Amino acid sequence: MNNVARWNPFRELDDLHARLSSYLSPASGRGDGGRENMTVAEWAPAVDITEDDGAYVIRAELSDVKKDDVHVRVDAGVLTIHGERKLEKEEKNKRYHRVERSYGSFVRRFGVPEDADGDRIEAAFKDGVLEVRLPKHEVAKPKSVEIKVG
Repeated sequence: MNNVARWNPFRELDDLHARLSSYLSPASGRGDGGRENMTVAEWAPAVDITEDDGAYVIRAELSDVKKDDVHVRVDAGVLTIHGERKLEKEEKNKRYHRVERSYGSFVRRFGVPEDADGDRIEAAFKDGVLEVRLPKHEVAKPKSVEIKVG
């Protein structure tokens, strides 16, 4: 089985650093006498990656993202999914008490396995889930040849 994404220990360290910084910074969590601050965090959609005999399938959870705001591309062995979840129009006379959903642009990148055919990529968007199929190259099947006696 080929890996769809390569492990990068430095990226994990960056993620850990960002999480620790968000917990320790005065602007996060509970400050200001025990009252919570309202902030909008960066976000990236959660994905599931599966494989069967014919293809690799990536499903990305993109609730509240419009189909026209999502783009999928394969280039130089990298599958890129990028898009944007737009903030609802702010209404007058409405006071927000908590904002936990994240908004803004996102980018997810995945290495394309060698046996995947990036030229035949397919994508579908339904019920807030993006499904990207990367078919595998057709493997040459053994062929029998009849020997003629002459």
